Amino acid sequence: MSRQSIPTVSPLRPGARLTRTGDSTAAAANDSPLRSACARLRWPLPALLTWATAWGLFTTLQQLGVATAAAMAAALLLGGTAGLGTGLAGHSRWRGWIVAVGFPLSWGLHALLHGLAVPAAGLGSTVAAGGVLGELPAWAWLVPLALFLLAYPLRAWHDAPFFPTPSDALEGLADIAPLPARARILDAGCGLGHGLQALRRAYPSAQLQGVEWSWPLRWLASLRCRWAHIRRGDMWAQSWSGHDMVYLFQRPESMAHAAAKARQEMRPGSWLVSLEFKAPGLRLHAVLQREDARPVWVYAIGPAPRRG
Repeated sequence: MSRQSIPTVSPLRPGARLTRTGDSTAAAANDSPLRSACARLRWPLPALLTWATAWGLFTTLQQLGVATAAAMAAALLLGGTAGLGTGLAGHSRWRGWIVAVGFPLSWGLHALLHGLAVPAAGLGSTVAAGGVLGELPAWAWLVPLALFLLAYPLRAWHDAPFFPTPSDALEGLADIAPLPARARILDAGCGLGHGLQALRRAYPSAQLQGVEWSWPLRWLASLRCRWAHIRRGDMWAQSWSGHDMVYLFQRPESMAHAAAKARQEMRPGSWLVSLEFKAPGLRLHAVLQREDARPVWVYAIGPAPRRG
């Protein structure tokens, strides 16, 4: 079935468009072979590989006598090209930025703590940067690590890191995926509750539920979204049956698992909604796309209705 573009109508904002299709393959992106190959690298391997390579290049050039500014420029070019140019980060724009800015951020932190030479005006000109590491005990590094592991435990690393749903990301969703009053909607991996807030704007009469593995995030989400029922748990272990809609903002690598879970557990007539990333093998009902915004993929669970 060919695509059909529908003119922008309220409540979509100016610049929005709605694309409907009955075949998920009709909306498949025209990905380059390089991006497809890079997407197979399990995250965060692309970022770690790029950062290590950038640091290796920077260190090697300095040992060869290259000026600090020139060595940094080469490392920045490598990181920027890998993250934003070659598609090493896969199909995620924000992951591309993570890959690109990892080296300069780590270099700046290293300069602050260890007093690296900081490039001044002109190649080869440097000034000393005083470090503060000597004032800190060695165990101080364990404090931020412990806080990070508390908020983002190892078991949750295969899911998406904290990245909030924009407040207006689901505008117009109720028009293309209608639900009855008091419908049950699950935000799987709700984080701090940004997705729940966007869902409430779209479906103000729905019964909203969230599940989050990190107990600090779950606790904060409960404070921010007192009108929703949020529990701590594994979004993959909790059944999705009984929900009229399941909303996801996950990683591209986990979408095949999400699609299989939806096919197995969700009843016909329900909806799977994914921000930014496609769920392979499901029947794509519509794509909600605003200019300069992430696409919202809307999948109808169950077979397509027969035409008379």
